[in-house]
Amino acid sequence: MTASYLDPRSGETWPLEVPRWRADAGTPLMLTPLPGIGRDDIDKGVRGLWRYRAALPLRCDRPISLGEGATPLIPRRLHGADVLLKCEYVSATGSFKDRGASVMLSLLRDQGIAAVLEDSSGNGGAAVAAYAAAGGMQATIMAPDSTSPAKTVAMRACGATVELIPGSRQATSDAAVARSDSIFYASHNWQPFFLHGTKTLAYELWEDLGFRAPDNVIVPCGAGSNVLGCEIGFSELLRAGQIDTMPRIFAVQPENCAPIAAAFLAGEPVDVEVRPTIAEGTAIAVPVRLPEVLGALRETGGGAVTLSEAEIAHAALELARGGQYVEPTAAQPAAALAKLLASGAITPGQTTVLVLTGSGLKATPRIAELLGVAL
Repeated sequence: MTASYLDPRSGETWPLEVPRWRADAGTPLMLTPLPGIGRDDIDKGVRGLWRYRAALPLRCDRPISLGEGATPLIPRRLHGADVLLKCEYVSATGSFKDRGASVMLSLLRDQGIAAVLEDSSGNGGAAVAAYAAAGGMQATIMAPDSTSPAKTVAMRACGATVELIPGSRQATSDAAVARSDSIFYASHNWQPFFLHGTKTLAYELWEDLGFRAPDNVIVPCGAGSNVLGCEIGFSELLRAGQIDTMPRIFAVQPENCAPIAAAFLAGEPVDVEVRPTIAEGTAIAVPVRLPEVLGALRETGGGAVTLSEAEIAHAALELARGGQYVEPTAAQPAAALAKLLASGAITPGQTTVLVLTGSGLKATPRIAELLGVAL
């Protein structure tokens, strides 16, 4: 089955052979559905996400790889339930965004793209900078001027041009869109190849669990690339007859910036007040794929959870005291788990995966504040 770019809101399609990052109407793109693969299609001679290359929309014989994927799945008891922690924070650049960057830049490079523009609050930019460097590509990263130096220094070290944009995360996104006429905008929030990198998380969980799906997947959510990636990947597995039912996907956001959760709980998009949050990786005030993310949550029977700053901080320290040193953004599923168990939305006997998305090493100053430690 040949995939095409798809505007899910109009139904219009375009061939994949011509690189693009948005529809003619200015709306975000997806890809037309792919058939999925079975266990016999896995390249067992490869460790990491490229073992699932048969599930990708284009053939890629020389991927840009830094060992992404094959992240640990660790059992742990939290809030009276046995759960599984998917440790995406051990990726090469310290976050799950390595999956999307590896696939997106590999496919774009094969199509002749040599220079890319990305906007990011940190993790996406660090991943794009590293994979562009590994692939011999030039990268320009726009980031809010409030971004943690631990993230921007990594981008610069990889040779990327870093531009710090005053104001909000949305201001940075707007600046990148304005620049997109002069350099290809390989945005992790817009370019759909990125989602087909994040979908490998679903394939990996399927293989981790003995070729079955979990009951629940809880993920931090900013723009929703992990929500959509999991929905795409598990839908392909369902389509291929490899699983019987879809797992329920739960998105977690800070109360201080929760446009997706608020829209899900209200049943329609609503205006939300945006305030600073320690979960900076999920501080996306205007997620461009809002209808698609809401659709994924509803269609999988999942839901949305919001958390106070205190709940996020407590979860980060609680996980660290069990050995999982993650940034506050990534700790949110642990706090959400307590709420979902208390409400009965999930039960202790189910197979529940908490996706820990980013390393605590990227948020050392913030975590020091939580501990009351002076740096």
